[in-house]
Amino acid sequence: MSVRLAWRKSLNVFMLSLTGLCALLTVSALFFILGYLVWNGGKDLSWSFFTHLPAPVGEEGGGMANAILGSLKLLLLAALFGVPIGLLGGVYLAEFGGRTVPFLVRYTADLMNGVPSIVMGLFVYSVYVAWVGHFSGWAGSIALGLLVIPVVVRTTDDMLKLVPGSLREAAVALGCPMWKMIVTITYRAARTGIITGILLAVARISGETAPLLFTALNNQFWSSNMNAPVASLPVVIFQFALSPYKDWQALAWTGALIITMAVLALSITARALTTTRKQS
Repeated sequence: MSVRLAWRKSLNVFMLSLTGLCALLTVSALFFILGYLVWNGGKDLSWSFFTHLPAPVGEEGGGMANAILGSLKLLLLAALFGVPIGLLGGVYLAEFGGRTVPFLVRYTADLMNGVPSIVMGLFVYSVYVAWVGHFSGWAGSIALGLLVIPVVVRTTDDMLKLVPGSLREAAVALGCPMWKMIVTITYRAARTGIITGILLAVARISGETAPLLFTALNNQFWSSNMNAPVASLPVVIFQFALSPYKDWQALAWTGALIITMAVLALSITARALTTTRKQS
């Protein structure tokens, strides 16, 4: 065996071992975080956590039912606001855009993806909260919806561009209108990828705290009025974790466990859809 071949084999073994070690460290960090959350948050996990309001200081029990319900409402409204705009924007880029305008839109979407979420919260606070004079669930939904738009725009654009042009040409040749071709052919062909992008966008905003501090703020009770401050799980976790009370800190750990598992479930679902699309 020549010296050069031995050196190449040694280098290959070294790099393979190094990359394997880095992969192991990455996975170990994930499982360490999950294990730490389960250890600290699983102690107080019970049915009452999902059905009761936070207990006053010094009293045992209590939960975060209002924060869980408030988060679900904020996420639903944010999706209803951001997803349609993102879908239509992606369709324009993939099906109707030329060169200059799509370039500017894609560049803007990429910039928005990189903007810290707290900046989006400050923006909504300046243009909406300061204008109406109070915090509200609507403001929180708008802030989260603005974070959804660029993710859905880029995902929809990329997925639609992967659809073969022959499908479009065949539909147009048969006399299919442009809008019907998009709805019945290109959307269906890219449906799995688009849904994956939507799930990833919702997973991204599920744990956002900073934008909600400037928009929805918080509420210790049931949040039935969206035109008033609304409780959300990330903000309640933030406030309880900083409190000096052991009971509230324990609830914060449990809330962190719940929101982490929810984001993990969304990410796994999106990954599963992506794998299914590749196999099909």
